[in-house]
Amino acid sequence: MKILLADDHALFREGMRYVLRQLSEDVEILEAGTFQDALKIAAQHPELELALLDLHMPGSDGPKSVSFFRRRYPHIPVVVVSGEEANLNMEKTLDYGASGFVSKSSGSEVMLDALKLVLSGGIYVPPHLRHRSAHAKKDKRSLNTNSYGLTQRQMEVLHHLCMGMSNKEIAAAINLAEGTVKIHVAAVYQTLKVNNRLEALRVAEHLGLVGELHG
Repeated sequence: MKILLADDHALFREGMRYVLRQLSEDVEILEAGTFQDALKIAAQHPELELALLDLHMPGSDGPKSVSFFRRRYPHIPVVVVSGEEANLNMEKTLDYGASGFVSKSSGSEVMLDALKLVLSGGIYVPPHLRHRSAHAKKDKRSLNTNSYGLTQRQMEVLHHLCMGMSNKEIAAAINLAEGTVKIHVAAVYQTLKVNNRLEALRVAEHLGLVGELHG
């Protein structure tokens, strides 16, 4: 799993490296100190699975930079990690295409939950924004989940899981890092309220998802 970490504060990047390594054993972190360097790294590594961007590093134009990055690299989800606390900028950042906004004052558990959600295909909206009616609706729409709460990527992983494939085999089949597949599998278990693959298969069959997966 390759993640781009772009922030002009080396001390913050050092702390984030510790957090990101808790996502997966095979995580590879590529660092940038300016927005231009972040763009260059994204161009050199199209296999990036996530980009973490600061709003106020050199070369950045605030929330608009998120839109620029997304236009250049629409396949790479962006999470803004910023000390910015203004609701308006948070909302703009999400409107410009960010998959999440996490305050630098958040704890590591909040950060990890947010990143896991984004890696699973969801959108992380700060709790205090979820209560604002317009963005509560946006949050629900942006998750792109089906009626069972599963994203398209999670359904894809569940499909291969029900075929008896290992995480390594699933990773090879859908061109993802094995660590990312583990995150998707864990999200599927949590959504279906199961603890293992056999239970996941049984619940999928009970809900009629197996036919949907193969159809």
